[in-house]
Amino acid sequence: MGEGAEITTAGDAANHELVLAFGRLQGAANRLEYILGRALEEECGISHLMFEVLLILGRAGDAGLPMRSIAQEQVLTTGGATRLVDRMEAASLVERAPDPADRRGTLVRLTPEGEQTVVRAAQVHVENIRRYFVTPLPPEHLNRFAEDLRLLSHSARDALPRLR
Repeated sequence: MGEGAEITTAGDAANHELVLAFGRLQGAANRLEYILGRALEEECGISHLMFEVLLILGRAGDAGLPMRSIAQEQVLTTGGATRLVDRMEAASLVERAPDPADRRGTLVRLTPEGEQTVVRAAQVHVENIRRYFVTPLPPEHLNRFAEDLRLLSHSARDALPRLR
């Protein structure tokens, strides 16, 4: 993909095939985030970020997770994660509980209402993923594309510094 292409003008920069390819990825992600996030807000009353935290907690099971784990998973500062969890707790989606492994620590876990909300939101989300993400792609490309996205996501996650 044009690795040796020299960039000497604004036009070269704007039309470089790697810049264009990444711009398309970013544009698609931003538009899909908007479309799918808006549907979650309208149909389930939660933001996409709240939905992602509910999914993380669903994966964690009944024990829950420490705040720092939620922050790291979502690339948030611990303060940002705390504010988000405060809003989710006020909406009865999550609860805090003492961490039996750390006297000073607190775990965050789903409430029954949070469980119901994540199930309903996932149903809405999966339908919209099919509609806006799967349907436009040739079926024979989907598995390879999903695997490539997984690789990119893990590579980027591993390159990030740990946020405090």
